[in-house]
Amino acid sequence: MTERPIRLFGDPVLKTPTVDVGVIDHRVRSLVQDLLDTVMIPGRAGVAATQIGVGLRAFSYNVDGDVGYILNPHLVEVSGEPELVEEGCLSVPELWFATKRFPFARVTGHDLEGTPIELSGTGLMAQALQHETDHLDGYLYIDKLETPLRREAMKQIRESDWF
Repeated sequence: MTERPIRLFGDPVLKTPTVDVGVIDHRVRSLVQDLLDTVMIPGRAGVAATQIGVGLRAFSYNVDGDVGYILNPHLVEVSGEPELVEEGCLSVPELWFATKRFPFARVTGHDLEGTPIELSGTGLMAQALQHETDHLDGYLYIDKLETPLRREAMKQIRESDWF
């Protein structure tokens, strides 16, 4: 298994909604290991399968030393008043924008054995759960920005060295 390269803004896989993981076979197990290896790079809070070019509903997370994955995650609960938090994305490198996120989030899904699991949290974990499930639904965080800020984000993306 290995750290996989991150797909960047403009890659169609990032805007394509994922499909649920069906049969858990060696390919799915390999995907999970790649997601875990890829999220272990310092400064990464989460990696969605789409960010490594795979259209399956799965992501890994690395928040405050808690590292794991979830298959077929669905955001089932958010609560609190949405607040602006500084947010960035591996697929939109070096750019950070204030994004509205709920202070609490909960997702449900399952593990490699098919056992139902639940992830929930506040702060960075809530932000990561919302951010990664957005990826799996075909959205980037810049899609959630207010129009004037989204225009500015697009301008900065077009002017970036990586675009």
